[in-house]
Amino acid sequence: MIIPFLRDDMQGAVTVTLERVDDPAAVGKHPSAAGFPCCTAVVDYPGKGYRALFGWVQLVRSTDNSSAGAVFDMDPFYLFEDAPSPYAFFGINPTLFDAPSRAERAALNWTAHSYLAWTPMDDTERRVVPLAGFSWGFDIDSASRITLQEVQALTAVDWDAHLPYLGSSYPGWAFDKWQSK
Repeated sequence: MIIPFLRDDMQGAVTVTLERVDDPAAVGKHPSAAGFPCCTAVVDYPGKGYRALFGWVQLVRSTDNSSAGAVFDMDPFYLFEDAPSPYAFFGINPTLFDAPSRAERAALNWTAHSYLAWTPMDDTERRVVPLAGFSWGFDIDSASRITLQEVQALTAVDWDAHLPYLGSSYPGWAFDKWQSK
């Protein structure tokens, strides 16, 4: 799926690929990850240097999280999960990569909302401005079969629903509403 976005009057796009993991070692995972999804989202943007700085904010709703799947939680990159930043990945045209799995294949519903955003560097506050988003995930049924959820583009309504949680989780940051262009 290709999702267009606009920043500073320049057109960009996110190309999202969702695949089933056939060779867990090839993506740095344990053999038990076979059959689970692998998501890659590549940013294509003509800006250079600081004008191409973006970050990925990812939230997950899973029936094995603390709310039993009732609400979304942050899904930070585990190496930086204690860092006070809402970004799981950040850099110049950063690629989002995620390959969630479970050692046990019990019935489960796992859905991610992944958002490409940017933080203006000329502001006096840390601000997250959303640009594009998509949903993806997987389900495990009672027979331990894994079904990948189709990638779907998200809208301003989806992002804005996360604003109270994001604001309370990261009080040092401001989160803009999604401005549809």
